[in-house]
Amino acid sequence: MTRVSADELLELATRAVRNAGATPETATATARALVYADSCGLSSHGVSRLPMYVAQLRNGRVDPQAKPSIVATRNAAVLVDAADGMAFPACALAVETLIGRAREHGSAVASVTRSHHFGVGAYHLEAIGAAGMVGLAFSNSPAAMPAWGGRHALFGTNPIAAVFPRRNGDALMVDLSLSQVARGKIMVAAREGKPIPSGWATARDGTPTTDARAALDGMMLPFGGAKGAMLALMVELLAAALAGANFGYEAGSFLTEEGARSRIGHLFWAIDPGALAGNEMYVERVEALVAAMLQDADVRLPGQRRHALADAASRDGIEIPDALLTQLQTLVA
Repeated sequence: MTRVSADELLELATRAVRNAGATPETATATARALVYADSCGLSSHGVSRLPMYVAQLRNGRVDPQAKPSIVATRNAAVLVDAADGMAFPACALAVETLIGRAREHGSAVASVTRSHHFGVGAYHLEAIGAAGMVGLAFSNSPAAMPAWGGRHALFGTNPIAAVFPRRNGDALMVDLSLSQVARGKIMVAAREGKPIPSGWATARDGTPTTDARAALDGMMLPFGGAKGAMLALMVELLAAALAGANFGYEAGSFLTEEGARSRIGHLFWAIDPGALAGNEMYVERVEALVAAMLQDADVRLPGQRRHALADAASRDGIEIPDALLTQLQTLVA
């Protein structure tokens, strides 16, 4: 492992995406999102994704010159077209527009269509929380899980995230996929040749497996059984149907260099507490609940570990596997 500064890693990631033909805006937005993930200890969504991103940009599975734009709007609702480009510039446009509309209307929603892998869901909500608003994020993804009782992959792992700002402390931040584990963790295990725990996934024929490579060729299992599968269905409808995007079973894979474009959807929602019970009442209620939670010494607030790791990464740098660092340097060269 090699420890590099966040700034150094950001520069390396930006140059790698630029070398793949992407616009400066796409390169900057993508690099920031990936380094954020590594800073927060979420390496499965960090710069380890760059080799595949670069390959897809180079072969046209993702349009390197895409420029996101607002294609529909009505009061507190906005639709952003990612134009088959990387998700990050489109998500930034959606969230920036969303905050302004929510200030005006009390609440606002933004959908993104024709998009790609959007990384860590909570990353996109940081700005909403910083604006003093509650934020929610939903995204569908290429098929990886069956409908409950089904025998073939239909839904994506479909991450959901939420941010709840506090009076003084770090915002409460919830971020999870609807499979037993994020698919990115299985990708890391496959790359490192390590097994995965039983119950995470099945092989292609539906039998349980601990082989990470077989799992990537098979299906993820929803957390909570039928309940998790129903939540995955809800996210497909919220993220894809409202945006006119591809459902998971229609989307090209994130994990292959060749194939169809993904064209998935995302949905972001911002709520201004001042439009409801009021900002003071909101923060009083949040702090009351936090205090009740922390009466038990072992309780860890959602987002607490992520914030601590980000602070440490800013101070001490980020550990990157030597093989991955060499690969990134090759992409830059």
